[in-house]
Amino acid sequence: MKVAIIGECMLELSMQKNGLYKIGYGGDTLNTAVYLSRCGGLCDYFTVIGDDSYSSSMKLDWENSGVGVSKVKVAERNNSGLYLIENDDDGERYFHYWRNHSPARQLLHYYPELFSDLMNYDYVFLTGITLSLYSEDDRQALLGFLKTYRGAGGRVVFDNNYRSNGWVSVEFAITAYQQMMTLTDVALLSLDDEVLMYGEHSAKQCIQRWERAGVTEVVVKNGHRGCMAYVDEQISEIPLERLIQPRDTTAAGDSFNGAYLAARLQSKSVEESVLDGQFCASVVIQHSGAIINEDVNVARGAAHDN
Repeated sequence: MKVAIIGECMLELSMQKNGLYKIGYGGDTLNTAVYLSRCGGLCDYFTVIGDDSYSSSMKLDWENSGVGVSKVKVAERNNSGLYLIENDDDGERYFHYWRNHSPARQLLHYYPELFSDLMNYDYVFLTGITLSLYSEDDRQALLGFLKTYRGAGGRVVFDNNYRSNGWVSVEFAITAYQQMMTLTDVALLSLDDEVLMYGEHSAKQCIQRWERAGVTEVVVKNGHRGCMAYVDEQISEIPLERLIQPRDTTAAGDSFNGAYLAARLQSKSVEESVLDGQFCASVVIQHSGAIINEDVNVARGAAHDN
């Protein structure tokens, strides 16, 4: 089975130990695609990039990482977006963006056959950031397609990744998310992001909100507290196998998503898939930047075999 992943990747500047910045690339959906591929899953990435040399280089890197790039569109005379990572002493990350004119925001313009192509995939994965990229008309068109896609047997996976600067207001974002909830089969959620939107509440209350909307598989990621999962109408808690002091938490949730989805596509249980996701994230947060070197193992099963 193959996953279609929709979103945006940008050039990335991440600070190194010497105080200098390293150029790379990242974006929540692309990060998920890379780690899904590194953990044995199959996916194609749906986005638009610029025609500059940096964009060409990162597309080549995606392909070398095992991500399908045949659906990536190139916008002439455009540059891809850019973000800079700032980390505090605990490794927590803060982002600064230059992306207002990113061609990825015009996906439907550059890819008019998008919806017909997506019908050929078993799963579609997108995030709250994906939703925030598009105009209201394009967002409603995408949501309308997802209803049709699910009616034809496709399954939708959604990560609630919420960045307030991508929305007019939190109320506007909540409205879009509530529409998305009714179109989601698998929800991979950060409790921190849910709290930012809805105020303080528990992981169990978070699951109940998504379950009421019709979501049948929910995983709530809660940092060092581990995860809470809902599947087959049962809730379970899955603690971390190991607690890591992070160097950079960039892509922690995204790498979890990639490993989790790869495991589920291999018919692993939700619990085993969560453990795979936690292992992958624990490796990634020990490095700077979203995409770590390919020679670093991020697959839990392979680590246990060594």
